[in-house]
Amino acid sequence: MKKTYLILVTVLLLVLSACSNGSEGTSDNGKTDQQSEKKTLVIANGTDMVSFDIHNHNNTSTEAIHVNIFDYLVRNTGDGFEGVLAESFENIDDNTWTFKLKEGVKFHDGSPLTAEDVKFSLERAAKDNTLLEHGSYKQIKEVVVKSELEFDIVTENPEPALLNRISRIGSGILPKKYIEENGWDTFLQKPIGSGPYKFKEWKKDDRVILEKNEDYFGRTPKWDEVVFRSIPEDSTRVSEVLTGGVDIAVNIPPTDIQRIDSTDGVSVVTGPTQRVMLLALRTGGDGPTADPKVREAIDLAIDKKIIVDTLLQGMGTVTRTRVTPGNVGANESLYGVSLYDKERARELLKEAGYADGLTVTMSSPAGRYLKDKEAAELMSAMLAEVGITVKLEFLEWSNFNEKYQGKSFGDIFMIAYGNSMFDASLALDRLKFEKASGETDYNNPKVESILQEAEKNMNLDERAQQYMEAQEMIAEDRPYIYLYQMDSIYGVSDRIQFNPALNEMLYVDEITLK
Repeated sequence: MKKTYLILVTVLLLVLSACSNGSEGTSDNGKTDQQSEKKTLVIANGTDMVSFDIHNHNNTSTEAIHVNIFDYLVRNTGDGFEGVLAESFENIDDNTWTFKLKEGVKFHDGSPLTAEDVKFSLERAAKDNTLLEHGSYKQIKEVVVKSELEFDIVTENPEPALLNRISRIGSGILPKKYIEENGWDTFLQKPIGSGPYKFKEWKKDDRVILEKNEDYFGRTPKWDEVVFRSIPEDSTRVSEVLTGGVDIAVNIPPTDIQRIDSTDGVSVVTGPTQRVMLLALRTGGDGPTADPKVREAIDLAIDKKIIVDTLLQGMGTVTRTRVTPGNVGANESLYGVSLYDKERARELLKEAGYADGLTVTMSSPAGRYLKDKEAAELMSAMLAEVGITVKLEFLEWSNFNEKYQGKSFGDIFMIAYGNSMFDASLALDRLKFEKASGETDYNNPKVESILQEAEKNMNLDERAQQYMEAQEMIAEDRPYIYLYQMDSIYGVSDRIQFNPALNEMLYVDEITLK
């Protein structure tokens, strides 16, 4: 008899294929009425933008829009850091970095960008502990303004990864005067930054429209207008790219790769990402996942390779860590490894007192990540085979994000985290006791000590080893069950040149007409 979950895979793939072939989809952004009249780029995302508050979200697809409006001080190229707003930067002691801004940078309202704006922006994230990005910036003690264009960033402790921190989500520089004079409500409705594109319109759950910043201090923006459409349905995004309604569609289902590649005028573009899909488990309280044997049983019951090979059609890599190769502190012995052992999972449940089975709750987004709903259903079938009944809750991203921020999930929730810092510190930050409280409740004093020490260790080789050691212990404790690193799959019009970024940012001016 075939395994239950293999049957489920077959059914899912047939249904998905039927849905894709039957969806036509229409668009009011066709080439004849927009793209041919002016240089307009249309991108289809799977979810809507969360907010224009750059410090109060930790959503990669939202930041992929923000990077075109708000400039960073520096950018991580993968081979080092280059200045964006910063003309120069230097680490002058363990706790101090000194910067000089480029001359002539202006916000979209024409006002100059100065060191006071940098101080306002970074200190807001560093000092307001209600903001979602506070944890990534609280290491900053103060920004000392020395002149209109010069400033120092002073950290609470030695900070080896400061440049990583200020080149990611929450690092855009905001207009102090505009916000103080008009208030945050006005800013969130009519945001301004210093980037190559200006905000034009946001139709919630539909689209965000940006327009060229004619006065940009850098290279002249390449597009007159950029439209980020929110299209949750996979089949609709596929139809839109096939019919020319969008130039780029994210999260293309693997089942549609051949269909797109065989259609004239469009093709599939793929690339690795920093994103790792995982299950977050409650390790405290009196729920079943508080028992480490239950957590191990859940891990061993899931055949991660089957998920990657079938649902993702090979577009991913199994892993037991979120710190994947290419990140500082990556423990590669945990990468590309899976511990599937269904019989041992049953034994562990029996040892934990659940010989007759148990029931757990699990929340999952539906449509936020490639095949997220299908993966959750497949894992539920796998867990059922060892005696674990899963009560699945599927949520649209806005509702999922609300529960996530409120830390109101039950036993398990599924999420995929990126790593915009390219450093182990961000990947493991949510497992520190303060952040884990109410979420996973993870509390391993030895791991806590290692993470705290590594964060301020200026000996980079020793720091990397500390993170590698912490990952070994986390993999055994299983507050997270890491599943697989995801590849990105885009449907792309042949009229443009597009190379996916490892951090999933959509830098519009790096997308060009052929």
